[in-house]
Amino acid sequence: MRTIEQILKSAKTVAVVGMSNKPERASYEVADYLQSQGYEILPVNPAYAGQEILGRSVYATLQEAADALAKDGRRIDVVDVFRKSEDVPPVAKDAIHVRAGALWMQLGIENQVAADLARAAGLDVVMNHCMLVEHRKLGVQA
Repeated sequence: MRTIEQILKSAKTVAVVGMSNKPERASYEVADYLQSQGYEILPVNPAYAGQEILGRSVYATLQEAADALAKDGRRIDVVDVFRKSEDVPPVAKDAIHVRAGALWMQLGIENQVAADLARAAGLDVVMNHCMLVEHRKLGVQA
């Protein structure tokens, strides 16, 4: 199991599940910050599929985002989840299916079933932590 610092240092691509197009929402703020720090953001939200947020195409599913990266031989390093805690298990299953490196549940989001599923499949898991806060605290370079 990698530490938060190791995950942040090694990650290059972050799929933001539940990404909003509203600048006042946490998902937008965190993604905007991560993008400014050199991470490639992949917005995932079926409500905005086909549109752009932060200059990035929005994907309807994690699979679509993973397929787009796979064309260049790349994969999703972190699945950053902005969904209700009870909605995380299907996201965890999708993260496993696309062979993501880590499942990250944002501040206030915890689901042990999802965490156990992801860990059993070899993914690193972070629960109830904000990527922006952790990145700033550690001063990590992407």
